[in-house]
Amino acid sequence: MVTAFVMIKTDTNRIPEIANDLADKEGITQVYSVTGHWDLIAMVRVREFDQLEDVISDRLSKVSGIRDTETLLAFRAYSQHDLEEGFALGFE
Repeated sequence: MVTAFVMIKTDTNRIPEIANDLADKEGITQVYSVTGHWDLIAMVRVREFDQLEDVISDRLSKVSGIRDTETLLAFRAYSQHDLEEGFALGFE
């Protein structure tokens, strides 16, 4: 699994709409509104490195209102939080 974090600057009056639009895109697993220099952070998770281009260049960058992005690739996860949640689905 390949994970990337995309920091996003948007038209500030459209942050909620842009976040919802991004969250509906295949390959984007989570979207957060944040403080600081960026307005949103999107987590992209795909099976293969080559699929990042489809998600980031073809889907994410074409969302109206996005002004700037910076992408960080994750090398290694040190938390098992997501993995544990995935295995616990349906066992409440």
